Amino acid sequence: MTDSQYNFYSKLFKIAAIYNLIWGALNIIFPKLLFDLISMDYPFYIPFWQAIGMFVMVYAPAYWWAGKYPKKYPHFIVIGFIGKLCGPIGLAWGVIEGTLPISFGWTVIFNDAIWLIPFATYLKLSIKNAGGLSNFIKGETEVI
Repeated sequence: MTDSQYNFYSKLFKIAAIYNLIWGALNIIFPKLLFDLISMDYPFYIPFWQAIGMFVMVYAPAYWWAGKYPKKYPHFIVIGFIGKLCGPIGLAWGVIEGTLPISFGWTVIFNDAIWLIPFATYLKLSIKNAGGLSNFIKGETEVI
């Protein structure tokens, strides 16, 4: 990876950290806000939604560290990438089952979909720099 690529991903992951911190905090403090914005009924048990806000917020430090040291922490982005893959899958499942309205997709667009391609390209470059997937999975070397 070039220095300009590392610079780009450093900024991107710091933006992701700030986004997750804000989104998580808003959903913990104002758990009904999103549902009001998309005209969706409130979930039966609001503390579950607040717990989702906590889960999202937990990613913030990992993204910040990955942003600060993009050569050192690519595995944090693997965890985030898996979560971002699950968002669209969960939305599709919910829409098909009739348990989520399509308007909930706005959450998935901003929380997951817009991050998928940049996370994937960063991981592809990190795997290449590690000498292949096998070396990357071992996590024994810094990705340079």
